[in-house]
Amino acid sequence: MKVLLTTILSVVMLSGCTSDSSTEVQPIPGSITYGGQPRTKLTKSPPGSAIYNSFYDSSGQRVKETYILQPDRTLKLTRRVVVPDFP
Repeated sequence: MKVLLTTILSVVMLSGCTSDSSTEVQPIPGSITYGGQPRTKLTKSPPGSAIYNSFYDSSGQRVKETYILQPDRTLKLTRRVVVPDFP
């Protein structure tokens, strides 16, 4: 009975933990799409290609971003990781 009660309470508590996948990564200064889409179109890359960008932000941290080329030739920022310079 205790195991069943513990399991039920765990399920109820975990059901409140939901991830919000609707939030998108927003561009920051240094991002390719900061201030809008780039003027040049990527015509030789096929849609769905990954484009990588690496830069240092205003606080000096190294930032790595991943973009996906959309069918209309715009870039969609899908991932951003802040990595340390020294392990």
